[in-house]
Amino acid sequence: MGTTSLLARARGLLRIRNQLVRECLAELLSTFVLIIITLSSAAQKITSFETKGNLLTSYLAGALAVMVGIYTAGGISGAHMNPAFSFAMCLMEQFPWWKFPIFVVVQTLASFISAGAVYILYYDAIWHYSNGTLTVTGPRETASIFATYPADYVSIANGFLDQVIGTGVLMVGVMGIMDNRNKGVPKGLEPVVVALLVLSIESSMGSNCGCPLNPARDIGPRLFTYLAGWGPEVFRWVEGRG
Repeated sequence: MGTTSLLARARGLLRIRNQLVRECLAELLSTFVLIIITLSSAAQKITSFETKGNLLTSYLAGALAVMVGIYTAGGISGAHMNPAFSFAMCLMEQFPWWKFPIFVVVQTLASFISAGAVYILYYDAIWHYSNGTLTVTGPRETASIFATYPADYVSIANGFLDQVIGTGVLMVGVMGIMDNRNKGVPKGLEPVVVALLVLSIESSMGSNCGCPLNPARDIGPRLFTYLAGWGPEVFRWVEGRG
C-alpha cells in the first residue's frame, strides 16, 4: 500500500496540467523518435559501407519512424513533426497560427537533439569510417548521415522544385487520409497508411535531394553538424560530392 500511495503521489506531482506544455513535450518526443530512427538508419548504412544497410532499409526505417512518431504523440499534439505539416494545418484553419512558431522551434530543437544522440550512438563508427576527418564531400564523407544533400547534377532550381513537389504530395496524401469524407482508413491504422505514403514518396522521389520532406528534419541536424565539427560547408550547395 505504501509503495502504491507513493507512486500515486509522485504521478500527481509530475503531472503536467498546462495543455500547451503537454503538446510541446509530446511534439518534442515524437519528433525526437522520428529523427533518431531516420538518422540512425543512415549512419548504419554509411558507416558499415552498406554491409548492414542500404537505400531501401533507410527508406523503410524513415517511413516506420513516421508511424512510431504518430503513435507516440498523435493523441496529444497531433504529432506534426514537420513545420510544413503544421503550416498546412494552419492554412486549413485546423491549427492556430500563434502555435505555429512554437511548434517549429520545438520540432527543430528535437531534431537537433536527435542528431546529437545519433552522433553519440555512432561516434566510434563515424570516426572509424571517416579516418578521423569530418567532411561534407569525398568518398568518406559523413555529413549525409545527418542532413540531405543534392546529387551533383541537381541545380538549385531543380532542387527547390524537387522539394516543393515531394512535400506537396506528402501534404495532399496526409490530408486525404485524414479527410473523413474520403474512404476511411480503419481507426488506429492511420499512422501505418501515412508510413506507406512516406515510403512510396521516398522510393520514387529520393534520388535528387534525398527526400527530406521536412524542414526541421534537415535544419536541426545540419546545425548540429556545423557545431560538431563539419564546419560551415554543411550550409553550402555542394557539387561533386562523390
